[in-house]
Amino acid sequence: MAQVEGEVEELTNPLFFVDRPWVTVVWDDPVNLMSYVTYVFMSLFNYSKERATELMLLVHNEGRAVVSSGRREEMERDVARLHEFGLWATLARDDQ
Repeated sequence: MAQVEGEVEELTNPLFFVDRPWVTVVWDDPVNLMSYVTYVFMSLFNYSKERATELMLLVHNEGRAVVSSGRREEMERDVARLHEFGLWATLARDDQ
């Protein structure tokens, strides 16, 4: 049996251990009504009417809003569901 001499380096960089969450971003589009976007947020994410309206206004006024965050697979599913409702959505790494 072979012996390993010396010390084994351990990974100490926190980037190896921490997986930053992913986010689902909804983008403003010229097609969907604001009331429809609010409805979609309430239906898909179970947001209250007030929270869904806040997010819709962010989309409308700022051009985008983060509507969910979590593991990449979950965000891919959220993006696909938003696409089924006709909204423009993408996923991205959370920079915060």
